[in-house]
Amino acid sequence: MCAPACQLILASRSPRRRQLLHDAGYRFEVIEPDPAAEQGQELRESPREMVTRLARQKAGDVARHVDRGIILGCDTVVECHGHVLGKPVDRDDARRMLLMLRSRVHHVYSGVCLWRRPDDEMLTRVDVTKLRMDHRSDRELDSYLATDEWQGKAGAFGYQDQHDWLHVIRGSESNVVGLPMELLAAMLDELARRQLRPD
Repeated sequence: MCAPACQLILASRSPRRRQLLHDAGYRFEVIEPDPAAEQGQELRESPREMVTRLARQKAGDVARHVDRGIILGCDTVVECHGHVLGKPVDRDDARRMLLMLRSRVHHVYSGVCLWRRPDDEMLTRVDVTKLRMDHRSDRELDSYLATDEWQGKAGAFGYQDQHDWLHVIRGSESNVVGLPMELLAAMLDELARRQLRPD
């Protein structure tokens, strides 16, 4: 975990990432990155490449305004049969995503970037979780969509929303929520060791 002297800065608009850090006992502040740092998928970019780039962009954008501390950037997408699913733009888009995911195995990718100021030491890693969504009827999907819980969530569905539709086959549950906490802890430890390493 981040040492008391470490100032952790979350470069994210996500309330779920804030909650995960809070529940894990981290002390942190939030500085939201510029929306321009959160551009979508580029041509022929894999999900792994996409989340790596966006996590780095978010952390780098906030790092420009910070003199000291460790900036945490993260980006999460869902991949299903070669299709990358980010956050839906409207209810019809959310329905399209849910129809694609139901009854299927899919993957959640999260890129995590730690950017330390002032020495600009940086770590970037990717975590992947494999899941399956149960079959749900069109009526059940419409009922869920009417709640608006799909808003702001990659793949239009929240693992943390207490629905029993999603089942983790392999990997981190917190990654599905939006921030792989096990990977974050390991990265903070690695960054601390790098700081202590003699030149």
